[in-house]
Amino acid sequence: MDPELEAFIPLFPRVDLTDPVTERKSFAGLAARLPPADTAGMEIADRTVPADPDVPVRIYHPHQAHGGVIVWLHGGGFVMGDLDSEHPWAARIAEASGAVVISVGYRLAPEHPFPAALDDAFAVLNWTAEHAAELGIAPERIAVGGHSAGAGLAAGLALRARDQQGPPIRYQLLNQPQLDDRQETWSQRNFTGTPWMNRDKVTASWRHYLASATATPYAAPARATDLSGLPPAYLATAELCPNRDEDITYALRLLQAGVSVELHQWPGTFHGSQAILSAEVSQRQIAELAAVLRRALAE
Repeated sequence: MDPELEAFIPLFPRVDLTDPVTERKSFAGLAARLPPADTAGMEIADRTVPADPDVPVRIYHPHQAHGGVIVWLHGGGFVMGDLDSEHPWAARIAEASGAVVISVGYRLAPEHPFPAALDDAFAVLNWTAEHAAELGIAPERIAVGGHSAGAGLAAGLALRARDQQGPPIRYQLLNQPQLDDRQETWSQRNFTGTPWMNRDKVTASWRHYLASATATPYAAPARATDLSGLPPAYLATAELCPNRDEDITYALRLLQAGVSVELHQWPGTFHGSQAILSAEVSQRQIAELAAVLRRALAE
């Protein structure tokens, strides 16, 4: 493990997701302790996207925006996270990429299992395309992305938009995505004690998210049999992350389906370790996400 990251492991709380409501408070507390992002160069507005029910969003509009936009979905195992906990990341992505970032406050499991979160994301994607002029963005330069469970939602959103004639998506920015409820890969079977995310925690996350629903490709994109016609993608994986192998396999399958893919496996890192902002590898990870997005949405 990267020594700069290893020093912080004793500070990470033990989270098992048996009580998601309690764990949400811990997750919010961790996010609140992150160094604040620089928001001087952007306008930030909270809006509500009309849907059933309405979906809260927070829009980050850099003063030097280039016309691209990303519908951004926070992590948290489908059960934690909100607009406030995602604020440090959404602001950094907007500031460094020049893209408008629309952070989505989707409904959480177990109170709202699949497909609630995906329905919310799809509503925001459609609203973004329909309100492109108002938002000051180009409707042909819309990306989707996120961290962890949010990245899994973004991958499912790309599949659904392809299949249901949703707005065209320019790019998928998938950081350590949660893609496969079956947990059959080597990393899912063997990473039982890795920091922050481990096999048992992933199992609990899927249990809360799926509830009694059948796992379709929109819920678990690794189950999709046809990946052709999807947008180009960037996938980043952490070496000591249970999701690692399903992410690498998904990237390879996208390539085999004719989808252009950039894949970066970050050595010495663990799931979510980019939150340790003092580490040099974390700074490189965040800078790369923004740089990839800037290139993908360039005119």
